[in-house]
Amino acid sequence: MDIIPQKIDDYVVEHSENEPQLLKQLNRETWQTVLNPRMLSGAFQGRVLSMLSKLTQPNSILEIGTYTGYSALCLAEGLSQDGILHTIDHNEELASLQEKYFNKSPYKHQIKQYIGNAIDIIPTIDEKFDLVFIDADKSNYINYYNLVIDKMNKGGIILSDNVLWSGKVVEKLNPKDQDTKALLTYNKLLKEDPRVETVLLPFRDGLTISRIK
Repeated sequence: MDIIPQKIDDYVVEHSENEPQLLKQLNRETWQTVLNPRMLSGAFQGRVLSMLSKLTQPNSILEIGTYTGYSALCLAEGLSQDGILHTIDHNEELASLQEKYFNKSPYKHQIKQYIGNAIDIIPTIDEKFDLVFIDADKSNYINYYNLVIDKMNKGGIILSDNVLWSGKVVEKLNPKDQDTKALLTYNKLLKEDPRVETVLLPFRDGLTISRIK
């Protein structure tokens, strides 16, 4: 689903910050070697994540859904000098690719990788987070949110990706479509939860910013 005309989208990308060289390499290798490369955040969204992280200057970041590590590296750009980014993914086959690029980056000592079920791993991380990025299986977004909301510092930010789900959130719901159903419930939760203030940004596949009050 194209939310804005392609010419406008091209202009926006052309007049935004360029993709760093290391991320270009990771982008290329992901598309060449990994299944479902469209799951990659991509250059423009990566610059948005980087900017939000730099504005926040977090000491502790949690990312749920590492994939090949692209978004983790973008978020790491805003880490404080002693900050740590914790990133979780269930796919152990991608761990070596993630580590390859983490080790090439200036943030290799600031990124902790976890392989397994995020629902099991999140409670074991003894941290309060300044920034959380949720970009994993949509059916568990509410579960992830409920696990992190009480582990957030005041003023912290929760970013939720793919919340427009190719426009399916405004179409007639297929009763068998559990992902869209889950996102509809999740988006309503973010809007109504008095603990956060939320804006949903209609770019790419939708990105929600929720700030802890």
